[in-house]
Amino acid sequence: MTKVLILYYSLYGHIHRMAEAVAEGVREVPGCEAVVRRVPETLPPGVHEKMGAGDFQKEFSRVPVCTIEELGEADAVIFGTPTRFGNMCGQMRQFFDATGKLWGAGALVGKPGSVFTSSATQHGGQESTILSVHTTLLHHGMIIVGLPYTFEGQSRLDEITGGSPYGASTIAGNGPDIRWPSENERAAARYQGRYVAQIARKLAK
Repeated sequence: MTKVLILYYSLYGHIHRMAEAVAEGVREVPGCEAVVRRVPETLPPGVHEKMGAGDFQKEFSRVPVCTIEELGEADAVIFGTPTRFGNMCGQMRQFFDATGKLWGAGALVGKPGSVFTSSATQHGGQESTILSVHTTLLHHGMIIVGLPYTFEGQSRLDEITGGSPYGASTIAGNGPDIRWPSENERAAARYQGRYVAQIARKLAK
């Protein structure tokens, strides 16, 4: 069984919903297993409630926290992070900074790595956020996988939508319950999950 790890952080639930769609895409590929994990939280207790994210964080806490060992055991990894000033979130950065042992062992070399994201606004740094993760993946020797234009939904002009050749994305607005991922954005996430799983399956053979 080819194991595709979906590793993400979500504050208000937008990335969580995209991760669910990515997992659906992975599971469409015969012989592939979607393993969903979250990175550890770094915000102090009580902050989520002040930010209006408390209810979702209770749901999010049911997702198991990823271990460094699980990251190394995966055949491919799809990372999900919200945008923070055009960069990955601090929780994801801290997790990456703890992967030196994997880097030293070359544990991720040759494995597909892919990224999806969200931002508050339409031009809020989605592509630069994904590229910021790519830098770390390249240092680990991973094979970068994006969202090809064969997913035609990223070229549509009839609605405002996330998605680019760099990876699936969604426009979230500021705070909870502003805008949830559209069907087109979730379709992009499913396509990306399926695409990464297909490549991982081929490499595993």
